[in-house]
Amino acid sequence: MQVTLEKTNDLDATIKVEVVESDYSKKVDNDLRELGRTRQIPGFRKGHVSIDHLRRLFGRDVKSHVLNDMVFNAVIEYLRENKIDILGEPLPKKVEEIDLKQKDYTFEYEVALAPAVEVEVNKDIKVPYYTIEVSKEMIDEQDKALRNRFGAQIPGDEVNATALVKGAIMQLDADGNVMTSEDAIQVIAGIVSPQHFHDKEQTEKFMGKKVGDKVVFNPAKAEGDNKAALASMLNVDKARVENLTSDFEMAISEIIVLKPAELGEEFYKEVFPGQEVKTEDEYFEGLKAMIARELAPNSQYLFNVDVQKALIDKFGNFELPAEFLKKWLVVRNPELTPEKAAEEFEKMIPSIKWELIKGKIAGKQDIKVSEDDLLNFAKATAMRQFAQYGMLNMGDDVITDYAKRMLEDRKFARQLYEQASDTKLFNALRALVDTEDKTVTLDEFKKLVGAE
Repeated sequence: MQVTLEKTNDLDATIKVEVVESDYSKKVDNDLRELGRTRQIPGFRKGHVSIDHLRRLFGRDVKSHVLNDMVFNAVIEYLRENKIDILGEPLPKKVEEIDLKQKDYTFEYEVALAPAVEVEVNKDIKVPYYTIEVSKEMIDEQDKALRNRFGAQIPGDEVNATALVKGAIMQLDADGNVMTSEDAIQVIAGIVSPQHFHDKEQTEKFMGKKVGDKVVFNPAKAEGDNKAALASMLNVDKARVENLTSDFEMAISEIIVLKPAELGEEFYKEVFPGQEVKTEDEYFEGLKAMIARELAPNSQYLFNVDVQKALIDKFGNFELPAEFLKKWLVVRNPELTPEKAAEEFEKMIPSIKWELIKGKIAGKQDIKVSEDDLLNFAKATAMRQFAQYGMLNMGDDVITDYAKRMLEDRKFARQLYEQASDTKLFNALRALVDTEDKTVTLDEFKKLVGAE
């Protein structure tokens, strides 16, 4: 089998594959024998069918399959061995049925050659790096949230914004009387959380009420479209609340309120396990550092966007094999018209150019992701997932085991690999370019992101 490449221009080329009978005949015969060995053919025992009969039955299909596989693999291997970078995938120049009576064949593929890209990243390139200022309001909000999280639920005198309310919940008729019929909904030991009601008017009906008071409210309005929550509140099947509109009366028997945790060493240990935080000043300094860490990914995100745009603007003045890529888009997405493919291609130009520029930088900086890098990145991802559910103090063994199980999913592992590679790349870029450090308020940062 002979493979050759002929350039049409700097960006387009044709790969020609010349195949003679000796290249494929042995493979065809082996595949035919395997069919005879494994497939039940009427009138024959498995493995006892002559090669001539197999060729008459299956020769056309097997030969076609073998030729297609061998030729495409030969093209890919040629590109790999000769280190030829292409965009998209090789496309057959002619899509037509193979004349299987022939013995020798010539196949041709169109390929789009990756353009030559020259990239030199240094301090001449200036990119802002915006750090979000941690305000007193942020610290106060974090303090309140943490004190509530680690607080205690205790009996209260009256319903406030965070209270749970317990008591009997009875369905009322149209005249406002408690229903006593067999089909009436009656909850002897009910519990509601007014702070989570969908309808704030229903929430307000409970505010300030005390044990022994009665509140008339509408559970259906309180829960809005959440029929599951409504059924749970009234302790009935979901089917019974589908068309429920009645008011109910709740006789309050108990009020549970949240008592925020008090500042002190015991609380500090819960918030900062394993750290030496003993004073109020150290606690608030710790909160400030905690918030700064939580905000840091936002700063990194905007830097990544800005440095990518700066590098495309500086080094992205190269041409792309536009006509080939439009054709390739149509082949990959048959529902696209040529006009739509042209529109899609225009949208793709920045990302294609960035991938080429990024590849050059990664090669020069020797950006590689080791197994340890990937595991550590997966562990960091796992920790963020745990944190979303308030699980902040998971042991390293638990996080490591979870991360390893995440990496068993090949598709997800590939995504993590690409994210880890990008993280290394952008960290390298931050050291290579001239970062103009700027501190901004959260509102100013939001406006910057909105402008991007």
